[in-house]
Amino acid sequence: MTVVPAEVLSGRRTAPPRPATRSAPAELAPRARLLPSLAAVYRAQLSRARVARIPLLFVATFQSIGIMVLMRGVVDGGDEARAVVAGSSVLVVAFVALNLLAQYFGRLRADGGLDHYATLPVPPAAVVLGAAAAYASFTVPGTFVTAVAGCFLFQLPLTHLWVLAAVVPLAGAALAGLGAALGLLAPRPELATLLGQLGMSAALLLGVLPPERLPSAVQYGRDLLPSTYGVEAFARTFAADPDWAVVGLHLAVCAVVGVLSLAVATWAYRRAAVR
Repeated sequence: MTVVPAEVLSGRRTAPPRPATRSAPAELAPRARLLPSLAAVYRAQLSRARVARIPLLFVATFQSIGIMVLMRGVVDGGDEARAVVAGSSVLVVAFVALNLLAQYFGRLRADGGLDHYATLPVPPAAVVLGAAAAYASFTVPGTFVTAVAGCFLFQLPLTHLWVLAAVVPLAGAALAGLGAALGLLAPRPELATLLGQLGMSAALLLGVLPPERLPSAVQYGRDLLPSTYGVEAFARTFAADPDWAVVGLHLAVCAVVGVLSLAVATWAYRRAAVR
């Protein structure tokens, strides 16, 4: 016997059962602000690189001092001695901030380390700036030691070495941005290492050698090197009466180049992270 539902007998239709409503998706945590993210990345990079980079910092310092000792037999004094000491001091920054940072980001891209940073709620600029600042921090003691040693070798005054407090971060930012961009844009880590070595060689040849002894065509290439303006600013402070307006102009150009190079590095990071 077939049982007919009462709703059919009464002629009324029942509404179909409503589907179960889905719960609202959980909101993601807001992205961290730039400055706290920058501080966190800086501390992490500084603690990670401290053990591995300190021996390389000694190598960079001894390398720069050795170059000055060799140039002591060729250069007697004057503007050429100032250029050698300033260029050798900034060379320490180029070795760490340009060469080593290019190798680091090249290896990070090849090993998939960028995927880890991409999952973190931090701005891309914080990753680039934090790593660049950590690597540039290792150059401070070596740069001062090289400058003091050069002043004793060439009998230059120690009066205005405080200018390095502005030269190191500005030149370090410019070179670190360039090194990070080279490492992130290189398709292979070996090529990133090669580009970093070439960049450091350019800083050595164009920054340490007196500009008067360079060919005219090479002097134009010297103007394109970011560290040149830091070298020029530091070299002019060895004069008996420094022209501080010119020194400030070179530091300002170095700051502008640093901002541009870090912006390019941030763009290269975003480009590499989405692949």
